Amino acid sequence: MSAFSASQACPCGRQANKRPLAYANCCGRYLEHFDTTPAPDAESLMRSRYTAFVGERADYLLATWHASQRPPAIEFDPGAKWLGLEVRGHRQLDASHAEVEFVARQKPAGSPALRLHECSRFIHEGGRWYYVDGDVR
Repeated sequence: MSAFSASQACPCGRQANKRPLAYANCCGRYLEHFDTTPAPDAESLMRSRYTAFVGERADYLLATWHASQRPPAIEFDPGAKWLGLEVRGHRQLDASHAEVEFVARQKPAGSPALRLHECSRFIHEGGRWYYVDGDVR
C-alpha cells in the first residue's frame, strides 16, 4: 500500500510546465506497478528510489538494486524526514550504463539536517535500470 495519494505532489520534486507532477504520474507508476512499468531511464529510477526512501518502500529499493551490490535488507531510521531532492546531472555513458548526480536532504530524528551528495551508477539489464552503487561527495 502506498504512503502517498495519487494526486499529491511526488516527493522527488519532478515538474512539468513549472508545476509539480502528481505521484501517480511520476514515481508512483514505477513503485506501484513495478512488474509492468520499469523506470525508462536512470534519472527516473533514481528519483523513484528517493521516493521509495521517503515512503519506506524497502521492497522497491531492493528490487531496483543490482544483484551484485544488493544488501540483504534495508532498515529505515525511525522518525527521519526527507526534505527534498535536487538532481544535479544525468549522463548516459553508453546503452547500458548511466550516472546521476544528486543531493538529497534528510532530517534524522533529534539531529540536524544532513545532505547526501552522491554520483550514482546505474546499469540497464533485461529491459530494466538498476542502481549499482555511488560515490558520496
